[in-house]
Amino acid sequence: MARAEDSPVRIDTEAKILVKGITSVYHLKKNRTEQAREFIALKDINLEVRKGEFLVLVGPSGCGKSTLLDILAGLAVPTSGAVYIDGKIVTGPALDRGIVLQGYALFPWRTVRRNVEFGLEIKKVPKRDRTAISDHFINLVGLDGSAHRYPHELSGGMKQRVAIARALAYDPEVLLMDEPFAAVDAQTRENLQDELLRIWEATGKTIIFVTHSIEEAVFLGDRVAVLTPNPGTLREIVNIDLPRPRHNSDTRGSAEFGWIRRKIWELLQNSPSDVKRSLDKLKLQNASPDAKHHLNLLPVADIISPTASL
Repeated sequence: MARAEDSPVRIDTEAKILVKGITSVYHLKKNRTEQAREFIALKDINLEVRKGEFLVLVGPSGCGKSTLLDILAGLAVPTSGAVYIDGKIVTGPALDRGIVLQGYALFPWRTVRRNVEFGLEIKKVPKRDRTAISDHFINLVGLDGSAHRYPHELSGGMKQRVAIARALAYDPEVLLMDEPFAAVDAQTRENLQDELLRIWEATGKTIIFVTHSIEEAVFLGDRVAVLTPNPGTLREIVNIDLPRPRHNSDTRGSAEFGWIRRKIWELLQNSPSDVKRSLDKLKLQNASPDAKHHLNLLPVADIISPTASL
């Protein structure tokens, strides 16, 4: 499915995931009579992901993060380029990839256990084995005692734990996560981040995680791929050299965390000329010559807060 016509079926690569020259173009029009215009969602994306790596994609709305994740999942077809997993081209959805979405996507008529067992049923795993496997992953995500509850009886954080357990239960090699914690409150979000790192360290899965949050990206990732919009391009990949295991209370307060967060924030800003115009607006109209000179010497990040929202 997700294959360009001129892409080879198999290539030699040491990367777990290889994204090679991905471009995705949509043709849009407001009505039937209007001539279609091109919208370039992604342009020439090249990326390698190591086995067992936690890679985070971060960027503003419209930069193509979710489009790229859909292509990785085999749910969308790129206009050109291809994705390879273990050297084999991705042609559609498969059980070697698990997906966790922002909206949980749980079956409301199924219990927690039956939701977690869904992928195992597709793989035709015997019922006795399904029960043992689902018990393991329900306990792994901290939902022991909730196996017989239904989704409407769960909080948002618990629903997302069920979605993670379901994605892990059929043992995919790669876990794709599209803003999975965006719909929960801040405290629950930080708790889920801690839980996800614990689960990742226990399972050794390769994870690609999409987020708008710079802080979340820095806290979770081994590397952060910074995407910018119009068209969606990969601007830079930032190594996150923070020690593991990480804990929210300790890691976020470190000077290294703040420095990396600021670096990514600066990468996501507009062109230097646009930033300069923004800084000019911050200057006082009647500032003295000495004050104007001082403002011109200040670095951008000292004037604009690096914690600003995307």
